[in-house]
Amino acid sequence: MSTASGRQRVARAVLTYLAEPGDPVLTGLLTACQPADIVAAVEAGHPPAVPTGWWATVRADGRPRGSDRRHAARLEHSFGAWRSRLGRVPPEPDLAGFHRDGVRLVCPGEPEWPTQLDVLGVARPYALWLRGEADLRYCCLRSVSVVGARAATAYGAHVGTNMAAALAERGWAVVSGGAYGIDGCAHRGALAADGVTIAVLACGVDVAYPRGHRDLLAGMAAQGVLVSEWPPGRTPTRRRFLIRNRVIGALSRGTVVVEAGVRSGALNTARHARDLGRPLMAVPGPVTSEVSAGCHKIMREWGAVCVTGAADVIEMLSPLGERASGQPGALPGGGARDGGARGSPWAGAAAGGDPLLARDALDALSADVLRAVPARGAGPATIAAAAGLGVDAVVRSLGLLAAGGYVERCSRGWRVRPAAR
Repeated sequence: MSTASGRQRVARAVLTYLAEPGDPVLTGLLTACQPADIVAAVEAGHPPAVPTGWWATVRADGRPRGSDRRHAARLEHSFGAWRSRLGRVPPEPDLAGFHRDGVRLVCPGEPEWPTQLDVLGVARPYALWLRGEADLRYCCLRSVSVVGARAATAYGAHVGTNMAAALAERGWAVVSGGAYGIDGCAHRGALAADGVTIAVLACGVDVAYPRGHRDLLAGMAAQGVLVSEWPPGRTPTRRRFLIRNRVIGALSRGTVVVEAGVRSGALNTARHARDLGRPLMAVPGPVTSEVSAGCHKIMREWGAVCVTGAADVIEMLSPLGERASGQPGALPGGGARDGGARGSPWAGAAAGGDPLLARDALDALSADVLRAVPARGAGPATIAAAAGLGVDAVVRSLGLLAAGGYVERCSRGWRVRPAAR
């Protein structure tokens, strides 16, 4: 890639091979250096110069530990470790080739990047590897994380599956970790309802883990999206499961714990959601059940809200208008779900009839957006990239096109209506 943005994009892909997600040295460097400069420094074997006292600014609590000399030694050590992994990085043409295998890279600032991850600050992912048809940013506008114990009981599996299915039927994307137990139940429930589900993995998106979920992961890729901070080919470790939990907590608008012991990965995810200020919910269970003890703990000590079904979750997360009407209302970030079509000349167009206006009567912006909408469907970010327009402008135009009978919502985002093809 010849452009400056292309260089930075490739550099971020390289960094996912060199360092573990959330590496404090690398996240600190990214606050002062461009990704391409860091990669060049690693290849040269010489860490970049950093300002005196710089380490104090990259710590979350603002208090440095140790001297600048000690921090310089730590930086030198990290660079040595990263340099030793350069041999694992594929050539640049191969990095671009992953897209042909159904795997794509999304970086901060790009149209498909979910901006809610920016709340993680310096712990924000360097980039995300994705596999699947759905548009990640669009899906996460209305998303709920449903997590819980791997050793789920029949009660937990029943509640998790039904809750996820009901959420998906109401247009909410279900986020979980792809593991056995409650995670798998949540994904299956969403798929059974023909909804969108997102799996945040602790391995490469091309790795089927756990092996028993190979078919489930393939189904999620076809109907949703698989997400990972690790590049293709990486296998999971215990630590990686804990690292990825912060992404599950940040990616969705709220987190529901269905079943969890007092020491479980699900509570680790719940802690991230709580610390990020995201609504935290829990499903009550029998007082004699060890796998519900964690749910009772976070309700008692962390202020988690007791929920018993999808209706409780939606009421907790939805704007007031949606709670009152029982229908999907405003999307995060403001604006009606119809993209502002109310009060427009197209308001009130019949949902099942032919388009209200002829194509040659469309304004130039609407015509450009309509040409970029695929028949199979895509999210606003993908459509915006294809049309060469901003996401906000595309969202407004999609609302008008929907009111005019040209496009309609689908599980992947927006698609051209059959009558308008």
